Amino acid sequence: MASIRSQLLAKVLRMTIKRKFTASRNLVQERDNMDKLAVMSVKPERGRVTTLGGVPGEWHEAQLGSKETTILYLHGGGYVVGSPTSHRGLAAMLANLAQARVFVLDYRLAPEAPFPAALDDAVSAYKALLDDGKDPKKIVIAGDSAGGGLTISLMLALKEQSIPLPATGICLSPWVDLSFSGDSMQTNAKADAILCKESLTWLADQYLGDVAADDRRVSPLFAELNGLPPLLIQVGSDEVLLDDAVRLNKFAKKAGVDTTLEVWHGQVHVWQLMSRLIPEAHQAIHSIGTFIKTHIDD
Repeated sequence: MASIRSQLLAKVLRMTIKRKFTASRNLVQERDNMDKLAVMSVKPERGRVTTLGGVPGEWHEAQLGSKETTILYLHGGGYVVGSPTSHRGLAAMLANLAQARVFVLDYRLAPEAPFPAALDDAVSAYKALLDDGKDPKKIVIAGDSAGGGLTISLMLALKEQSIPLPATGICLSPWVDLSFSGDSMQTNAKADAILCKESLTWLADQYLGDVAADDRRVSPLFAELNGLPPLLIQVGSDEVLLDDAVRLNKFAKKAGVDTTLEVWHGQVHVWQLMSRLIPEAHQAIHSIGTFIKTHIDD
């Protein structure tokens, strides 16, 4: 059962963020609002700002010293909002718990830069890690929401180009079906405290451009998933994206991928970002850290 804090948080989010985002179409305001939500995470120091493969981003190091593990983190925000600022707290916690260096990629956003801009930026950043001499067996690709979908799309693009894949992939509340074919889009419409089909449709419209919503490059749920590295998938039971996560796990297993699915009862979309408010965020990030350390070669 979700903690009392989680239950109260869901009620507050349902009355505030969900209602406002559904009604708003102001890009400047929504991007600012997303960055302000960083107050719900632990407050770390700003990371080292630099570029990776020509794409800007922010490095975070483990406080007690990072090992050889590198996490390429792809933030969520529907391909339209989100930044290293909004995900700074989560990145810092991941660095500490996985004893890793984390690079939060500031990939280009839609509608100014629709598909394939985000995917191209992610590929460029990953290639730069390899060019810098990073062992792919010590690289993790991780992301939440749209970034969780981009995590799968990136690995599929790497596979297609015969580029060595990372050790593992982490998908938090992944958005892997922009055609909205999952049943939970309706069955969890009221329960979800943050997202709804209306807001997601608007986000998808900004990103897709001329690409079909079920194109495997933007909806990797429909791609051939064989050959991917081990995956950890976390999702809240009340999310409209629940079936995205469940089906990703099912289809990946069917394709022979070693996948681990964690469905967290009563949790909101990407609750891992809310570590200052709810204990389940800490617990989930601890689970991610353990998973990463288990799947990285010593």
